Amino acid sequence: MAADRPEKPARAGQDTLSHTGPERVQKLLARAGVGSRREVEGWMEAGRLTVNGQPVSPGQKATVADRFELDGKRLDVGGAADVVRRVLIYNKPEGEVTTRKDPEGRPTVFDRLPRLREHRWISIGRLDINTTGLVLFTTDGELANRLMHPSSQIDREYAVRVFGEVDDAMIERLLQGVLLEDGMAKFSDITPAGGSGMNRWFHVTLLEGRNREVRRLWESQGVRVSRLKRVRYGPIFLPSRLSLGKWEELDQKAVDTLSRTVGLAPVEIPQKTPNEQAALDRQRRKSPGRAGKKTPGNKWAVSDAPSAKRSGRASTRPRRPSPKG
Repeated sequence: MAADRPEKPARAGQDTLSHTGPERVQKLLARAGVGSRREVEGWMEAGRLTVNGQPVSPGQKATVADRFELDGKRLDVGGAADVVRRVLIYNKPEGEVTTRKDPEGRPTVFDRLPRLREHRWISIGRLDINTTGLVLFTTDGELANRLMHPSSQIDREYAVRVFGEVDDAMIERLLQGVLLEDGMAKFSDITPAGGSGMNRWFHVTLLEGRNREVRRLWESQGVRVSRLKRVRYGPIFLPSRLSLGKWEELDQKAVDTLSRTVGLAPVEIPQKTPNEQAALDRQRRKSPGRAGKKTPGNKWAVSDAPSAKRSGRASTRPRRPSPKG
């Protein structure tokens, strides 16, 4: 099993890896990999989280030297003293939930990931149980928070098959905006991607990640989503060779591109010993997944270009990922 021993950066201009001053509790715990900021805020509101034996108040600050307890159990926040920024991409199959533990006992996306000794994986956004495709995980809570925060305007691209009549007027409405139960929503881009008759494929792009938003937008127009797959998150594409249930770790170049997208300077990925790398490779090979044909080319499809924010017209540009598979 690979250890997560942070190393000092080798390049100038990188983020400082040491954090010693007080900072907001949810930010500190998220960076430590204890949970996302939203999870930590939920613990605070429920009175489950204490610092030095006292309930946490909104806006409270702390340091790694303080004692944190969740439901009376001590939390290890040593990982927050150093930034360790690793990122995995995962091809989620249907039937898995994007949560760490499920009260109904259903399989979760975390079941297949490599275990960490000093940190833990944080999911970047969620997919519902019936949606497949790209999920990103990181050990860096700040990176996760920035990639999910609405102010970052990170676009998510989906391949979607809809059942029903789709005309130009419907596409125009979906691009201009539709009132859903939780407010206005719209696609920033819609591209036809094949199919005919009542079953047609589209690639759609969103600039936010509300619950079941893609499905609800289409359903508001009287058509039904029969398949849904996320194929891109910001600059990271789901590679066609990554079969369902499989994961890969992004290399330094890809992680740096993802970091710059949300205004973070690069952080050197900790080097693994040969034994650690061999253990990771064995675990990845054993990870359950559907057999898939390997494809040549780059390790990951990563775009360095800024995300385009379009509206008002359906795009006709070609897409890299295939909606099928």
